[in-house]
Parts: sequence; structure tokens; C-alpha cells
Amino acid sequence: MRDIERKRILVTGGAGFLGSHLCERLLAQGHDVLCVDNFFTGAKANVAHLIGNPAFELMRHDVTFPLYVEVDEIYNLACPASPIHYQHDPVQTTKTSVHGAINMLGLAKRVKAKILQASTSEVYGDPQIHPQPEAYWGHVNPIGIRSCYDEGKRCAETLFFDYHRQHQLRIKVARIFNTYGPRMHPNDGRVVSNFIVQALRGEPITVYGKGGQTRSFCYVDDLVDGLIRLMESPDDFTGPVNLGNPGEFTILELAERVLAITKSSSRIDFHPLPADDPTQRRPVIDLAQSRLGWQPKVSLEQGLPATVAHFSALLGIDKA
Repeated sequence: MRDIERKRILVTGGAGFLGSHLCERLLAQGHDVLCVDNFFTGAKANVAHLIGNPAFELMRHDVTFPLYVEVDEIYNLACPASPIHYQHDPVQTTKTSVHGAINMLGLAKRVKAKILQASTSEVYGDPQIHPQPEAYWGHVNPIGIRSCYDEGKRCAETLFFDYHRQHQLRIKVARIFNTYGPRMHPNDGRVVSNFIVQALRGEPITVYGKGGQTRSFCYVDDLVDGLIRLMESPDDFTGPVNLGNPGEFTILELAERVLAITKSSSRIDFHPLPADDPTQRRPVIDLAQSRLGWQPKVSLEQGLPATVAHFSALLGIDKA
């Protein structure tokens, strides 16, 4: 491992899917990690294997309330990221994005920490430009059922850049596209976990519309590498920067791949499209390639089997 400066790093939402993988990687690099989570969608089981590490600390805390700790860097990942979870309590979702950003930015300002915001491709809404570059301002319904997440994340980006301009805060903003892998929540309603769980249980695969809408799927290891590269990039590079896999697949193609890997006999059931569901989603990653030297390495063909294996073990279903 290369020599690094040992830092004390705060990861909010650290017991979630992405956060737990990030905590793991930062510890492996030799840093001290403070994992903060209110366990709404995160789970202690995701970080249980880290608790014995003297460099790891776990704290139950909701980022809508101020936090007083001493840290060098902050990764602000706290917010439910799946429609089922963020629509369960939409007011709290908006508060998590907005009040959470204010509180973490306030902390960063007090302790002079560098801070990274985990934003989302949802800031582009149902895009009228395809694929989506960072310069695109988006096409978002401000009063729809997804607005609590979309507009909450957009407002968080606004706050980050205003703190940067007004207080010279060192910020980084990552726009994260669909990410998958081990430790996804089995009931989060996201398409990869939905399809895998349904296929393993022999239940019908739920496809909305005709399945022609497209998504891009980034394996979690690649995404975490991108976040760390962004945090370590020069201070004059703030982002926003797209992090995602530019490979594009229809939802129907994904369903067929999951069925093939799981050897499931599940049928595909078609349902009406949910409101404001994006028809296309694929990142332009030129900026990440040129400024971070980053591009995904794990293909869908490589990443899906590992994800299926995780859910097989979680559900106690042997697909060998």
C-alpha cells in the first residue's frame, strides 16, 4: 500500500450499502473512520465485521441534528436512496438532504474539513438530453412523488456550492448513477435487488412499462474507488462529476440476465410505469476520466454473479 497521511474521516450513512463499502476501503487505506448512521435504511450487520477494528467507530445519529466531532474529511452519504424508502417519509427525506447538508457543511466549516456530497443522477430527472453530461441542468418535476429526493439532492448541491463560494469551503460533489453489489437492501425496491430477490424466490419479475427504459449499472467497488479519487483530487476541482458505468441496458435485458444467472423459472410480469420514472439514464464520464483517471472496471456480467451470491446467502437459498 502506498504511503498516505492518516486521517480521521467521517462517513454519514456509513452503515448503508455504499457507506459500508466506503468505510471498509478507508480503513484498509489506514485511516480512522467514524461511521454515523440512524439505521433507517442502513444496518449494523453491514459494518459488524469492522467493529473490532480499533480504527473504526460506530455512532447512531441523525444528520438532521448537528454533530460535534473533530474530523479531517467528511463523506456525506446519509439519505435513503431507493423510491420505496425515500417516499415512505418524503418530508424526512427532504430534511435529511437539506438539513443534513447544512449540518455537515457547518461541521466542515468549523473544523476546516474537506467535504464530499453524495449527490445523484436523479438531479437530471427524466432527461431530455442523452447521455447526461454534468453541464445538463436537468428536467425535474418539483412537486411529484420523487421530488423529495430529486429536489432535496439538488438543494444540497446548491448549499455545497454556496458554502464554497461564501466560505471558501473545500467541497466535492459526486453525481452517483445506479450502483449495485453485495449489501444492497433486499427490500429497497431498486431494480437490481428486486429482480434478484424475485428470481431467487421464484416469484414473478416485476417490469414496469414494456421494459424498454434504460439504466446504467455501476458495481459498488468501482463507485467507491471513484468517490475516494474525487476526495483526493486537487482542491480546485469541486465537481459536480458523474460517477457511473456508461454501459446502457434496457430493464428487460437486465431481467433476462438475472434469470439466466439464477437459473430461475420466474415469469416476467409487466406493470404500468410509475409517475416520473426516467426513460433513459446513462452518464457521460469524460470528466471523471480526465480529472480523476477513473473509469469502471467491473462489467455487469462480472458484477451480477457476486450480487446474486450475496442475496442467495442472505435469503438462505442455494443456487449452486
